[in-house]
Parts: sequence; C-alpha cells; structure tokens
Amino acid sequence: MLPRNTPIALSIAGSDSGGEAGIQADLKTFAALKVHGTTAITCLTAQNASKISRLEPCSPAMLRAQLEAVASHFAPGAAKTGMLYSAALAREAARFFKGHPRIPLVVDPVMISTSGRRLLQLDGVKILQEQLLPLARIVTPNLAEAEILAGGKIRTLEELRAAAGAIYRRYGCAALVKGGHLAGTAEAADFFYGPEGEWMISAPRLKVAGLHGTGCVYSAAVTAGLARGMTGLQSVRLAKRYITSRIEEMQSRNKMNEAK
Repeated sequence: MLPRNTPIALSIAGSDSGGEAGIQADLKTFAALKVHGTTAITCLTAQNASKISRLEPCSPAMLRAQLEAVASHFAPGAAKTGMLYSAALAREAARFFKGHPRIPLVVDPVMISTSGRRLLQLDGVKILQEQLLPLARIVTPNLAEAEILAGGKIRTLEELRAAAGAIYRRYGCAALVKGGHLAGTAEAADFFYGPEGEWMISAPRLKVAGLHGTGCVYSAAVTAGLARGMTGLQSVRLAKRYITSRIEEMQSRNKMNEAK
C-alpha cells in the first residue's frame, strides 16, 4: 500500500529489455525523484544500447485495459507518453486523455531510435500531431523531432529557439526543444517556450560514449516534477538538473573504467 499523499505518475511507453530506456528508464527516474510510477506498455522490444532486434506492439484493446486499470485505482498527478509506435495506439492514448483532461500530459514524441529504427509509423505521427499534442501540457522533442513538428531545419541556437515558439503556437502546448544534438555549441542548451514565457536552460556539454535512453529520462523527470505539483518551468529545470547529473555519473564511471 502506498503511503498517503505519495505523488503518482503514469508512463505510456515501450518496454526496453536492456533496461536503459522506455518504461524501465521512466520507472527508475520516477523512483529517484520520489514519485510512484504506474505504466501502460505499448510495445515489447528485444533491444540493447546498440539496436532493436525485434518489436511487437500490444493491441489497442490491451493498452486501453491497462489505462483503465490504472485510472480506476490510482490518481496520477501527471502522465507521459513515449514510444506509441502506431496510429491505433496513439489514437487510444489520445482517447484516454480526452476523458481525463485534468492529468497534465508530457509527450515525448519518440519517432526514431538512436540506432535508426522507426518507432512511430508515419500515420502515427499525424495522429500525434492532430490529436495528442493539443491535449499535452509539454512536448519534449529532440532536434530531429523538433524539425518534423516545427516544419524546418534547425542548425543554430536561434533556430532552436524559433522552433520552440513555432511548436507552441502550432499545437497549443508548451515546448521543451532539446539541443543536445546541435553541433558546434559548448553548452547543451534547451529552449522552453510556453504560457509562462520563454527560457533557455543550459548545462555544460558532456562527452559520453554510448548514451541511450536520455530522452526518456529527461521527459520522465519533467513528468515527475508535474506529479509533485511543480509548474512546467519548475519541472523542466528539475529535469535538466537530473539528466545532467545522470550524464555526469556516466562520464565518471567511464573514466574510472578506462583507468583500470
């Protein structure tokens, strides 16, 4: 039994057999930030940090059953979506949030894996844009995803900033556009644009080989902040500190291993 007043978050995403991304990463992030995690799994994957060798989506009916089971017993203070994979699953997620408009929603628009595998089919992208994003509190695209959502190339910090504003105006949800993949910058700079205003949130760029699942962790940390009653800006700042500390830990471990 959960202690009274424990914050609760819901993750709707794929399962990562390697434990570094997806549902597994979300649950670890929720726990680290003192939030109880609930889940609705969209896909099973056979994967590790290098590749996804097999993927099997669940049925829309099974996703619906998981969401109804959580909603009937828990009261999520916030929720996030990760890998949705198909139009049918994206539509089912949108249907759920239309019926639960008071749950703040973070959409991590997972489209393509680090290894290049498509994780959201093209018709699913359309459903995400037309049905899910208008229900979201915050969307957290990386560089490639922001180019799709904003409809233009992003090569500079100013274009990153402009993309955040364009996404907010186009879909009506706050945008946290992440610049971690932006070349030629000394800082890992992200832009947050929403009803509260516009901010650049940055940290020193850290070089770490083999990073996997950082987008999941970042969006899960934003969700945890919302579940704890923080504002969108407070949640984004919490998440930036958390993901930076996680990458610093990875960097330290790698250096220790190299020194052995």
